[in-house]
Amino acid sequence: MSFTENVATTWAPRAQALLRIVSGYLFLLHGSAKLLHMPHIPQFDEVQVLSLLGVAGVLELAGGIVLVLGLFTPPVAFILSGQMAFAYFMAHATKDTALLPLMNHGEAAVLFCFIFLFLAVAGGGAWSMDGLRAKK
Repeated sequence: MSFTENVATTWAPRAQALLRIVSGYLFLLHGSAKLLHMPHIPQFDEVQVLSLLGVAGVLELAGGIVLVLGLFTPPVAFILSGQMAFAYFMAHATKDTALLPLMNHGEAAVLFCFIFLFLAVAGGGAWSMDGLRAKK
C-alpha cells in the first residue's frame, strides 16, 4: 500500500467523523436557538413547537444531538437532508433565485442538505455509536 493510500485509509474515517460531529453541532444550535432560546436570536422568540419552525427546531435539536453521537446516522441524516431541501425551497428559493443560493441566503441549507446526504450514504465514520453497535 502506498503512503497516500495508507494516509487515506487511516484518516478518511476520522475526517468523516469530524464532518458529522461539527455539522451535527452546528445543526443542533439552530434547534436550540428556536426551542431553548440559546443562543438567543430575537426572530425565534415567538416560535411555537407545533408550528413549521417549531417542528424544524425539534428535528434540528434532536437530529443534531443524535448526529454528534453518531447514533442511527444514515436514517437520521437522510431525514435531515430532506428537511434542509424542504427548507431551501420553502424559505429561500424564489422563482428568480432557485439556482442562486448566494442571492437568497440559502447556502447553509444547501450545504447541510448535501453534507447530510453524504452521511446518509457513507455513515458516521470513526468515533460513532453506530460503530460501537456494529461491533457487538
